[in-house]
Amino acid sequence: MSTSFKDLIVWQKAHAFVLLVYNISCKFPNIERFGLCSQFQRAAVSIPANIAEGYRKLSKADKLRFINISQGSLEECRYYVILSKDLAYISTYEYEQLNGLIEDVSRLLNAYGRKIKESSFADEL
Repeated sequence: MSTSFKDLIVWQKAHAFVLLVYNISCKFPNIERFGLCSQFQRAAVSIPANIAEGYRKLSKADKLRFINISQGSLEECRYYVILSKDLAYISTYEYEQLNGLIEDVSRLLNAYGRKIKESSFADEL
């Protein structure tokens, strides 16, 4: 049993994704500072932030709503990774790093959501 959202592997992987997004996007062209860079960073931060916010919610419905918001933000980031690659803002290696973390977080979010749905006491998660 976890005692904090920080104990959740899904949160840890999502946080690692945010750090990588910030590290990579800070090298984008200056014209993207308030465009793609900002949107990408905000969507990335939304993933672990919503996992954290949903962690202490008491009802399954509330917990699942925040997981669903995280999933939506993750898919938004999936597009930003593709766009960044197509605009040649990131290398193939950076694309693979980002995409690998997206796949990990997606799989873990789905598993976490299933566990919440199957739990008889949502606050034990």
